[in-house]
Amino acid sequence: MATDPAHERPNIRQVAARAGVSHMTVSRVLNDAPNIRPDTRDRVLAAIAELNYRPSNAARALATQRHQRIGVLMESHFAYGPTHTLRGIELAAGEADYSVTSVTLRAEDPAGPREGIEQLSAQGVDGICVIAPRSTSLSALRQIEFRVPVVVVKSDRDPTFVTVSADQRMGTNLLVDHLAELGHRDILHLAGPLDWLDARARERAFHERAKAWKLVERPIVVGDWSADFAYEYALGLKRRPDYTAIFAANDESALGLIHGFSERGISVPDEMSIVGFDDLPMTAHFLPPLTTVRQDFHAIGAKALEIVIAAAKGRDVPQRTRLPIELVRRLSVAAPRGGLG
Repeated sequence: MATDPAHERPNIRQVAARAGVSHMTVSRVLNDAPNIRPDTRDRVLAAIAELNYRPSNAARALATQRHQRIGVLMESHFAYGPTHTLRGIELAAGEADYSVTSVTLRAEDPAGPREGIEQLSAQGVDGICVIAPRSTSLSALRQIEFRVPVVVVKSDRDPTFVTVSADQRMGTNLLVDHLAELGHRDILHLAGPLDWLDARARERAFHERAKAWKLVERPIVVGDWSADFAYEYALGLKRRPDYTAIFAANDESALGLIHGFSERGISVPDEMSIVGFDDLPMTAHFLPPLTTVRQDFHAIGAKALEIVIAAAKGRDVPQRTRLPIELVRRLSVAAPRGGLG
């Protein structure tokens, strides 16, 4: 049966003929190559739009040695931050005409991240974004030789990897400053598990800011991010605490503290101020609504994708990128009774 030429899928040579350029020039425009004259680029893009040309991924990979696919190695897919960072990568990839393949690490897997990296590489990826929030996983990654660019979602500067994150120090400083400006001078930090990079970054930033404000020095409490741990901590206190405020390392811990202190008859914020970290969607509906800081996890994912694609195309990328964090004032904080705490 003869094929109707009017319904044939347009090819790159037809685009080139329409734009009056070579097919190699069309290929360079498609792959966002530098040093193309703006008027030439415009003619090629106009021809692509007129013909509704869509290059196949297989043909593009063969011609450019790129697959239009990004791999994501992810740990702790149950945690809010990692899952929403992955979603940010996926949404941005769709806008950039890339696909995403993700592999989730299991904490008990003795192979560590190596098997996941091998699985992603076997599927053909142009770069890899790593959302592995624990320091042990990052140490294992350093033992792997990568053949494609890698971007790690990680707060601190790293000697090996390009990193992207929200500014954990900025977020911590905003919270401590807010409490101190209200008059609190004795603040407890309920930290996350210190094998987690963000928990460690917040813990270090808290100590530095507490010292700058000359706050009462007291040991931190190390939790596990969960509301259950924080709730049991508040219930288990043998007497009313001397501190007047708590900086919880995440919003779920703050929720557990509010619940536990409520059952103990300690009013938040009248007798205890509590702040969290992340601004989960439900924090405006805590009782009282939670003062916290907002991390834009979708923006973190989008920025990680942008940088790994740029690196895959051979462009220079920053070694470290930090996105700003915003203080969200609600009703879980008040000045300490009697003035300065």
